[in-house]
Amino acid sequence: MDENIKLIEKEGFTPVNKYSVSRINHGSRTENNESNRNDVQNVAINWFGGWHHAQRDAAEGFCYVNDIVIAIQFLLKSFNRVLYIDLDVHHGNGVENAFVFSPRVLVLSLHKYETGFYPSTGSVDDIGLGNGKYHTVNVPLKDGITDAVYIRIFTTIFDKVFAKYKPECIVVQCGADSVAGDPLGGFNLTPLGLGHCLRLILNKNLPTLVLGGGGYNVPNVARCWTYLTSVILDCPLPNDIPDNSYFHLFGPDFELSLSPTLRKNENSEEYVQKIIDTLTTNLDCLPAV
Repeated sequence: MDENIKLIEKEGFTPVNKYSVSRINHGSRTENNESNRNDVQNVAINWFGGWHHAQRDAAEGFCYVNDIVIAIQFLLKSFNRVLYIDLDVHHGNGVENAFVFSPRVLVLSLHKYETGFYPSTGSVDDIGLGNGKYHTVNVPLKDGITDAVYIRIFTTIFDKVFAKYKPECIVVQCGADSVAGDPLGGFNLTPLGLGHCLRLILNKNLPTLVLGGGGYNVPNVARCWTYLTSVILDCPLPNDIPDNSYFHLFGPDFELSLSPTLRKNENSEEYVQKIIDTLTTNLDCLPAV
């Protein structure tokens, strides 16, 4: 196990046996969940996790095993209600499909939703099925969303979800492809915006599992997850990136912080308010706990 993990950490490592690597990833998630269940700590982190697209019978979207679903199933042995939050730019379709009929898991996903954008799921009208009706909360967003607008939407919906659902445990996927400059994304967020949302989650003081996810601008992924780790640990970091073997990749400013781009925000005030109103109405129908 230790030798395989060292291989994963090597620069440019691409595993031939991806299923074996997936098992390593799943194993680390199970260990984190065991610790949460035994109250060893309140927060567990695995930035190598967050493979939210994998289906029960198929790999999908760079995801070979859905470690999130496995983790939540494990947590359900000890907790009655689990809140799953997905901050990746792509919809967490694999997790939604796994729990679409279950009232024990509420899935909240904020994601880009446009014609032709993978995985083309996650409509605001998808609210769950059967006993799981109203336990799926999709927040479909357009290109260029900024920190301020994203935080406004997240705060409104998260507060409503938390008050109605009263979760006992939280799992949050922090895909870094939602930050500005990601080649497969389209949002205009910064790590500060995601960090604000993560603080709101952590302030609930519930057992929380924090996972990684997508991210295809490697230096920006490192910036994002480093900053989010500092948020979790409540340990401010200097903005200057220290000298290291990959220092040259963080030019030209060599700083931890990221600035938004000039990309236009396609999320109009009318659109944002409509989404908030629709989701608020849906959440009013969520059975009281």
